[in-house]
Amino acid sequence: MLKVLTAADSAIDQAAVAGALSAGGARPGDRVVLSVAGSADYVSAVLGAIRSGVVPVPLDPRLTAYERDVIIADVEPIMVIDGPEALADLLRGDPVDLDPWPRCRPMHFTSGTTGRPKGVWSGLLTESHAESLVREERDLWGFHAGDLNLVVSPIYHSAPLRFAMGTLLAGGSIAALPSFDAGHLVEAIDVLRPTSMFCVPAHLQRLFARLDDEGRTLDTSCLRLVAHAGATCPEPIRLRAHDQFGTDAVWEFYGSTEGQFTACPASEWIAHPGTVGRARPGRVVTADADGQLWCAVPEWARFVYWNAPEKTREVWRETPAGPAFTVGDLGRVADGLVFLDSRREDLIISGGVNVYPAEVEAALEGARGLVDLAVFGRDDPQWGQRVCAAYVGEVDEQVLRDLATERLTPPKRPKTYERLASLPRTATGKVRRTEL
Repeated sequence: MLKVLTAADSAIDQAAVAGALSAGGARPGDRVVLSVAGSADYVSAVLGAIRSGVVPVPLDPRLTAYERDVIIADVEPIMVIDGPEALADLLRGDPVDLDPWPRCRPMHFTSGTTGRPKGVWSGLLTESHAESLVREERDLWGFHAGDLNLVVSPIYHSAPLRFAMGTLLAGGSIAALPSFDAGHLVEAIDVLRPTSMFCVPAHLQRLFARLDDEGRTLDTSCLRLVAHAGATCPEPIRLRAHDQFGTDAVWEFYGSTEGQFTACPASEWIAHPGTVGRARPGRVVTADADGQLWCAVPEWARFVYWNAPEKTREVWRETPAGPAFTVGDLGRVADGLVFLDSRREDLIISGGVNVYPAEVEAALEGARGLVDLAVFGRDDPQWGQRVCAAYVGEVDEQVLRDLATERLTPPKRPKTYERLASLPRTATGKVRRTEL
């Protein structure tokens, strides 16, 4: 059965992690890369780092050397934790005192139109801002000492890590699935009786399919909070979640690695179908004349892209509500409710994982015989979207598949390849992905 990590035991581990980092020469602002499978101990490692001012950089452990090396070169970490033993060594450090609040956010990486991964960096926080960051999450989601948060999504993603950290910082406990499996999720709910979990719609879909296949019911009355995000939730899955967990428990939120825009209880969606909710407390969401959504945030929720000042300037602007950022999504705001009309064209969301066509294209563009290439998303009943590629040239499809396997993690690899005589483009040369 899964290990349940209490706040008290985690605090001991966090102090040991901080001591190990200090002994290794890490100082506030230094980076440490975590490229290791998810676990409850992983969360203690992240908290031990940020409560001593060291910046954890969570990476998908499945990243290929091609993907990982460019990030490591960018952040110049003082340490790379790339296996279970290295993580265990952190937990064996001599304990030191911790700051009462995390002094920074983990630096998660996200790609974009250029295909080059960008680190989302919050800077080191003042003590008052650090406290505000923790308390706003606690106030919104109700984290408390009686909570048991079940981590079902990859822990290196920002949302599941944030929920787990918030629970421990509030005095609660956590347990983490090593990877998602609907059967293991059912067992964990039955045995551990968790009170909260974050998931993506694909997880809910697989859970319900498992229950149907087995012809069984599941007692989920223990769960006070089931939050979902990361992709559009199909209405049948959403409505079944309302029935399974109760409308008081189910919440959706809309945001990105860069920051969170809204939160929406099920009751609000029922009253206003299609909404992703109202702006989170302390935030103001607006839509510009082109329908692009912008979110003004408090000072402790601001960020820059690591070593990318031009990219940072592109996504921030001054508004009457203060500095606001965008991730390029289109929508509208009506009576304070935010409606998402479309996710950005250059983003594919497959099973809750963000896949940027430019990154996939950059990994494949050197294939011999390839003349032109465009990566795009198609609707998929299980994953929301699947990654597809259209190409021009005499290159063999297997060459492209082999290159994708060598250079890209599984969620980014195109599932289908289609050879075309030419790609549809605008007069200025931009690929019309929607036509593909």
